[in-house]
Amino acid sequence: MRSAKLYQYQLPMDSGVILRTQRLVNRDGWIVELKDGECTGYGEIAPLPEFSHETAEQAGEQAKALLAQWVAGEAWDLESAIPSVAFGLSMAAMTLAGELPEDGNYQVAPLCAGDPDDLVIALNEMEGEKVAKIKVGMYEAVRDGMVANMFIEAIPGVRLRLDANRQWTPLKAQQFAKYVKPEHRGGIAFLEEPCMNPADSLAFAQETGISIAWDETVRDEGFEVKAEPGVAAIVIKPTLVGSVARCIDLIAQAQAVGLVAVVSSSMESSLGLNQLARLAAWQTPGVIPGLDTMQLFMAQLEMPWPGCELPVTSLASLPVVWQA
Repeated sequence: MRSAKLYQYQLPMDSGVILRTQRLVNRDGWIVELKDGECTGYGEIAPLPEFSHETAEQAGEQAKALLAQWVAGEAWDLESAIPSVAFGLSMAAMTLAGELPEDGNYQVAPLCAGDPDDLVIALNEMEGEKVAKIKVGMYEAVRDGMVANMFIEAIPGVRLRLDANRQWTPLKAQQFAKYVKPEHRGGIAFLEEPCMNPADSLAFAQETGISIAWDETVRDEGFEVKAEPGVAAIVIKPTLVGSVARCIDLIAQAQAVGLVAVVSSSMESSLGLNQLARLAAWQTPGVIPGLDTMQLFMAQLEMPWPGCELPVTSLASLPVVWQA
């Protein structure tokens, strides 16, 4: 006997969280609960403002329609669903079927979200590979280059993942590179999407020797995974990409051509983040995922993140906006 519920959540964010152009005060989303006999599965649907094409309201409406189909025993066409819905429903179905391995990769690449000195301390305390993520493109490119250069000088063996979110013109990207000493550029594991135009990003990589990674480009229509000079990785954000099957296919394509595939967060709640950690351990073993986003929240949801002391909101306390 099948049944389903759709919970709606709103979690407060740290006051300093800024997306591309707006401050994110609350994180809004939906939690899907599927039941079939004694088995239960969960998934999170949480479009990210300024990054997702759909709104939370649009995602909720489509989720209700597809859940009604599932309860009625009808076949889903998740590949044509909007990305956040496709991911949340496919993850719920996967956990319902017991197909998502329990082990997770909770080793995160710490995100520099404030004082750079805090990141230096976190990296010095890391065991094994020292990997960190820094958002660039929000301030002056020259400042970003100086900060990256400082980290590489201060922490021997560090591998920085930088993310520009397509914010730079080719000139600004070159200004950034100018302030990273040539002997330090190898300390940058990759720079995600330095320029709006992927061709400009490729040219930047080949001119500077700084490797790049595709993030937004992965979601562009017609994107093909292929080995190109200067491209080191693809970043897969399932909430923005689509179904779990689509994400797994992209990972396999990347691995087949020698690119690193990194599973990354779109600021999901602790429930969704835990599932991403399990997906990362399963599909990208040996690669540190990009999941250090719990520090941006003021509360967790149902499933605590390891080591996080934020209060936990239970599913039972959330409004159920649809059930059948």
